Amino acid sequence: MTSLLRTPLLRSTTLGAAFGGTALLKAELLQKTGSFKPRGILAKLASLSTEEKQKGVITVSAGNAAGAVAYGCALERIDCLVVMWQGTSDLKAAAARGYGATVDREASDPGQAFARLEELRDATGRTFVHPFDDPIVIEGHSSLGREILEDAPETEVIVAQAGGGGLVSGLAVGAPGARVVAVEPEGSQALHEGLAAGHPVEVQPESIADALNAPVAGAHTLRVCVERGVESVLITEDDVRAGFRFLYERAKLAAEPGAAAGTGALLAGKVPDVEGRTVVVVVSGGNVAPEIAAAILKEE
Repeated sequence: MTSLLRTPLLRSTTLGAAFGGTALLKAELLQKTGSFKPRGILAKLASLSTEEKQKGVITVSAGNAAGAVAYGCALERIDCLVVMWQGTSDLKAAAARGYGATVDREASDPGQAFARLEELRDATGRTFVHPFDDPIVIEGHSSLGREILEDAPETEVIVAQAGGGGLVSGLAVGAPGARVVAVEPEGSQALHEGLAAGHPVEVQPESIADALNAPVAGAHTLRVCVERGVESVLITEDDVRAGFRFLYERAKLAAEPGAAAGTGALLAGKVPDVEGRTVVVVVSGGNVAPEIAAAILKEE
């Protein structure tokens, strides 16, 4: 699909030394719109009927899915409405508008954003494209796992950030021969709580890694994660910042905080049983405001 890129795998000797193994960075922040999201979103949009497309599309997102849906709708010439909430990234909202989407930020928090979504969908009759909890979206994301194993068949572990679970469930489908480890901030652990409970659990997410601030993990993503044995680890905000600084300073990757979660987990020694193993870290999300990047880079 020409509207997607095959992103590179970059070796990081320094990161590998931190856990005693081999580290490869899957630079998915170089994907169209700056994250993995178009993989699943484009697959979902392609599956819609002519009638569904004519009604226009609506989605809800903290940012990266917003850009991906807006991008896909621009390609398909579909009218797009994105529901965000107050306090979400101005940069990501502007990116969605740049692709031609209308952005609604009336909701005050993630939970209210989903209620606002329902209100607007009922009022407009638009077709809902879920940002993560959809079997077609998950299958679309699985292309990332297949790429990793094609380019590095020696991969034993894949470490990736998690919000609603779309990325890690897609990786688990696409890379069944590897362990998949989901990393979340302690202040935003919808997937972790859902896996522990065995069903979606609403949380009140709050993390500098705004792309991971999902209020709930999806039923479909949880099912896949359970069936495929996806593991879950939690990290601190300091771990996120440390991963962010490492990617900027050592890997030369201009990532956003959420994209640094996996790297931060490995640097902090929070991913078990990786010594001597080949580990791929997914670095997805390059949409960060300059002032946020500068503030983190100044910290020590």
